[in-house]
Amino acid sequence: MNESFRLGTVAGIRVGVNVSVLVIVAIIVVGLAFGQLPAVFPGRSPLAYGVAALVAATAFLASLLAHELAHAVVARRHGIEVDGITLWLLGGVARLQGEPRTPGADFWIAFVGPLTSLVLGVVFGVLAQLLFWAGGTGLAVGVLSYLAGLNVLLAVFNLIPAAPLDGGRVLRAVLWRARGDRAQAAIWAARAGRVFGFLLIALGVMWFVTGRGFNGLWLALIGWFLVNAATAEEQQVQTQAWLGGVRVRDVMSPDPMSAHPSENVADFVHRVVLTHRFSTYPLLDGLGRLTGLVTLNRIRAVPPAQRLASTLGEIACGPDEIPRAHPDQPLTELMPRLAGCADGRAVVVDADDRVIGLITPSDLSRALQLGELAAADPYARHHGADMVTVPPRS
Repeated sequence: MNESFRLGTVAGIRVGVNVSVLVIVAIIVVGLAFGQLPAVFPGRSPLAYGVAALVAATAFLASLLAHELAHAVVARRHGIEVDGITLWLLGGVARLQGEPRTPGADFWIAFVGPLTSLVLGVVFGVLAQLLFWAGGTGLAVGVLSYLAGLNVLLAVFNLIPAAPLDGGRVLRAVLWRARGDRAQAAIWAARAGRVFGFLLIALGVMWFVTGRGFNGLWLALIGWFLVNAATAEEQQVQTQAWLGGVRVRDVMSPDPMSAHPSENVADFVHRVVLTHRFSTYPLLDGLGRLTGLVTLNRIRAVPPAQRLASTLGEIACGPDEIPRAHPDQPLTELMPRLAGCADGRAVVVDADDRVIGLITPSDLSRALQLGELAAADPYARHHGADMVTVPPRS
């Protein structure tokens, strides 16, 4: 899930927000300000209800962030770097740059998230009870009680043993420890997630047709997300099995044709694009350093009338946005990063950071086809949500 804007860093971890998180804020604010709070605590002003609901929504987002930060911190303690955290429509996602090396690490990275939510639920509940014993009966008690229940519900839901929920990761760790095969454990957890997702969809549809309206649609939406995420996770394991042992050097296109960032697009089209069978061009400065990446799609996006006045550097994907890999790096570690402005491409560099090759969609397609042909059993003998794994930076 891509971030729409960045909030900053917490404990050295980048935190961003996808604009879809506003849906969560809207649901909480509307539900509390115009429904639950006036019903339980009548007689307050609309402004008071609105402020209390907004405080509750903000505190819940902070709770989601704490949940994801717990995943990230424990992952780093087990030697896994964290690319960042993004809050979005259905909660949050911590992007891990690698996989746990042991079942124990896998278990604790997954379990600590629900544990954090449960602890927060207990803390909010204790604060609500203390405030009530002190004579408070107002909106503050209601907001604290609401946050307590919501965090406990979040913890319980995430512990359901179905990937990509945290409980699915816990199930994967347990099966991995019991059977010694991480890939097969991941397959079982993903299939459990798909079954659970279909059950939620069926329940949501039943709720909708029996008059529960929005609640049924929301439940079906969650189920649809789980089905798709679990399916993608199983496909990822299958791909890793097919490509197990394949290195970047085995599939890369060597000696790519490069260009200078100051060349205008029109001249480059006539000099190179129309005369050579390439679709990806790394941009190098006078010292041979990578300054950008131009693809055929980015060139075609420039209107013909503007090509003479546009330079390759102006239309290129920036150097910080280009996936990089080393020749001996496992191909499976690179694949999750092949997205964004590079159009599914990656640049292969040597120990001195000089460009020596490219990974293109055609290279990956051929590698997958050959891997599928060579694999007698695509799931066997490969041993390596709200978390997504991405590989370590090159």
